[in-house]
Amino acid sequence: MVLITWNVQWCRGCDGRVDPSRIAAVARSMADFDVLCLQEVADGFPGLSGSAGEDQFALLSGLLPGYSAIAGWAVDALGPDGRRRRFGNLILSRLPVLAAFRHLLPWPGDPQSRGMQRVAVEAVIGTDFGPLRVTTTHLEYYSALQRAAQVERLLELQAEACGHSADLDQAGAAGGDGPFAALARPASGILTADFNFRASDPEYARLHVAIADGVPAYRDAWLLAHPGRAHDDTIGVHDREQWPEPYACDFVFVTEDIASRVLDVQVNRETNASDHQPVMLRLG
Repeated sequence: MVLITWNVQWCRGCDGRVDPSRIAAVARSMADFDVLCLQEVADGFPGLSGSAGEDQFALLSGLLPGYSAIAGWAVDALGPDGRRRRFGNLILSRLPVLAAFRHLLPWPGDPQSRGMQRVAVEAVIGTDFGPLRVTTTHLEYYSALQRAAQVERLLELQAEACGHSADLDQAGAAGGDGPFAALARPASGILTADFNFRASDPEYARLHVAIADGVPAYRDAWLLAHPGRAHDDTIGVHDREQWPEPYACDFVFVTEDIASRVLDVQVNRETNASDHQPVMLRLG
């Protein structure tokens, strides 16, 4: 299984050009991927630099026929032109999507900092080794208070999924084929994001904690693939105007029960199709 995660900055490259087709082309050039996790996808925001307000959720989905599209909007508001304005994350999978969940993350008031609502998009993917949860999100940049609360919620969601992992054992007991039917939601999972923290920050360490008895904890897939090697930078590699100092903030975490399946993690340092670099995970 090959997964790519990428903050695409509303499909705006370092040249200032907004081009969803370039995003799809770069992803395809990296690998014959199974799952693509995208952050900062926009619809109806003509005020974003370089954008005409195009529906990027629809455009990206159309550029990848054969992939199921699971969108999650963190921002969903009525614009002055009468159109909805939506901003969030998108998962595209050519493997079966057995179930999908959208989780609005905590957004506590912080008078010391501005911020915006954030969302985690979760898709349960059918793989050769069983169902696997893929979650992608984009944590708060400006407010440390909000970002810390969002990290706590991600840990809670892992514990929650583990609590539901036995639901399929009772699939015939109740619900039938209606909305109460049990849905696949395994404890095994991948968590991808522009986390807006560094590996030296406390939030990074917090995501590695033991959550509860019987709940698989998260592990940084980069360290599993490259033990002892510092993370490759994922922001500021090409865009030095916004980011004078390059660093890593885009990570892939896997639950410890599938850690042995991590074959490789790579950062595409060549492309300048966004201010972030795409990260690719290979599982065996």
